[in-house]
Amino acid sequence: MPSERVWTYGRDQDAPARTELQAGPLALLLERGELLSIQLGEREVVRRIYVAVRDRNWGTVPPVFTNVRQEIGPETFRISFDVDHREREIHFTWKGVVSGERDGTIRYTMDGEARTTFLRNRIGFCVLHPDASAGARCRIVHASGPVEESRLPEAISPYQPFKDIRAIAHEVAPGQWAELLLEGEVFEMEDQRNWTDASFKTYCTPLRLPFPAEIAAGTRVQQSVTLRIPGAPAARRPAPRAATYVLSSGAAHRPLPSIGLGVASHGAALSGREVELLRAVRPSHLRVDLAPGEAGWEGALHRAEGEAIALGAALEIALVLSDAAADELRAVARLAPALRCEVVRWLVFHARELATSERWVSLAREALSPAWPGVPVAAGARAYFTELNRGPLPTFADQVVFSVNPQIHAFDDASLVETLRMQRLTVENASRLSGGKPIVVSPVTLKPRFNAVATGPVPPPAPGELPDQVDPRQMSLFGAAWTLGSLANILASVAVSATYYETTGWRGLVETAAGSPVPERFASLPGCPFPLFHVLADLGELRGGTVLAGESRAPLRLEAFTLEADGKLRTLAANLTDQPAPAVIEAGRGAGWVRVLGRTSVERACREPLRFRAERGQRVAAPGGQLRLELEPYATLRIDWE
Repeated sequence: MPSERVWTYGRDQDAPARTELQAGPLALLLERGELLSIQLGEREVVRRIYVAVRDRNWGTVPPVFTNVRQEIGPETFRISFDVDHREREIHFTWKGVVSGERDGTIRYTMDGEARTTFLRNRIGFCVLHPDASAGARCRIVHASGPVEESRLPEAISPYQPFKDIRAIAHEVAPGQWAELLLEGEVFEMEDQRNWTDASFKTYCTPLRLPFPAEIAAGTRVQQSVTLRIPGAPAARRPAPRAATYVLSSGAAHRPLPSIGLGVASHGAALSGREVELLRAVRPSHLRVDLAPGEAGWEGALHRAEGEAIALGAALEIALVLSDAAADELRAVARLAPALRCEVVRWLVFHARELATSERWVSLAREALSPAWPGVPVAAGARAYFTELNRGPLPTFADQVVFSVNPQIHAFDDASLVETLRMQRLTVENASRLSGGKPIVVSPVTLKPRFNAVATGPVPPPAPGELPDQVDPRQMSLFGAAWTLGSLANILASVAVSATYYETTGWRGLVETAAGSPVPERFASLPGCPFPLFHVLADLGELRGGTVLAGESRAPLRLEAFTLEADGKLRTLAANLTDQPAPAVIEAGRGAGWVRVLGRTSVERACREPLRFRAERGQRVAAPGGQLRLELEPYATLRIDWE
């Protein structure tokens, strides 16, 4: 049986310990060698400073910390530690020292050595500027000498906005500048909002240099980062207030986008029990991926067709074509008379392209439109918004598509939460770039479905380990809270459709009857839904309704959205933190029926899902239209307003 920690985090361990530090006027956190949320009062100056070891496929080799020594005062600190990165042929070690002074100077040094010879794409410091710095004035001191005056990009920059960096300063308040000195390597900056990271990343080893590159055993790597804010006033990190969500006065309505699911990648058909559960989600469509140049695609289509009919859904068909696309598309078109299920759209890709070329869309229209008149053809990125942003944009398609997952550069819970607001931003940028074409987000997953940037074969998982596409947080309360936050941002965007996860299995909504193939790493209950199932079912009950405008005033701690259908007004909200947290929901109603999915109810909700779904919850008064609640870590709640 999963423990409380597994239900909460997906793994049987507590959240990593965080140490609060103060360097004169700057407040910050230290977690596993990373400096987090460096703040001057209420203003975040730098989001993160850390050291990364990236393998030849851009995989992150995890660190192990030992020999931690701390000297922490009220306004100063000095912390040292040893770090070991070891994975397959890779072995790299380094010593880190972090110090903070009363004048606000923070310095981080690393002194490392390769213990084996291996291929790497990057070793060294990364510095993240928060997305809130977009548009801020900045000064770049280039390694070659010149000083450049500029601004951090407002729109998501497709390529590196700044290169050849030795130092960078940005304005954090009128006349107040944060200065970063970067030593030991040449640095450049990328706009990580391309991948839904909420930051600009300044990193070492310019991408113009060939990679992967061999680092020989015995090679030393020494780098440092120094942050200072000259003349910074005295300040302390403010005490957190209750997170608030406000339904806008006279809230505007927009149609609820179509929300669908992906067909399970494990290949087994849905059982009667699984169909019964998934019908509660009321998916508008099922996405099925077909490679019509490969064996077995017709069987996969017929399986998806049967499942869509059983669930009362249409099909979203993703075609991954080869250079023999014309023949493959004609083969698909020949199946039209036998297909008994509505097709809501075609997603057209090419196996060797990350973004669809016009040629394949033209061929798809020519072959498919006579058999399926009026069905839109969508094109875009098989993987990330990045590929759309780097163009050419598929303005030749009826709709534009890209996928979303939060784990390209960082993998901790807090970083995943930071990506949520960026999902809305990428949709808005895609709409702008495509001239207002309908935007389709498909699919949304917790981990990448494939490695789009691999430079060599991706090794299979070691015995007893999870595949790269699987995250144990799929079955956790965190997964449910993240999903609700994702929905809040997708529904607030101009997206017309979104596809989430898969139907069943450890990448889906419901565990298979056989259970997890690796229960030691993915401790789900066989045949039972995951907590995020209830989030999607709570939304699905109002399918065909409208989304009301609302706003979270603390989006890193609380997300929510409100739907209306058939006279019913429903708000779904989530605590996005690992701590109990006060929340205020302002909807202008005097009371609501509140059902909470949290630590005290999660096991019952998963073991008896349909009974849990039938529960109305507790009636809670909302004096003055404000409903005040204390939320458990990563709890989600459904409020049906009177």
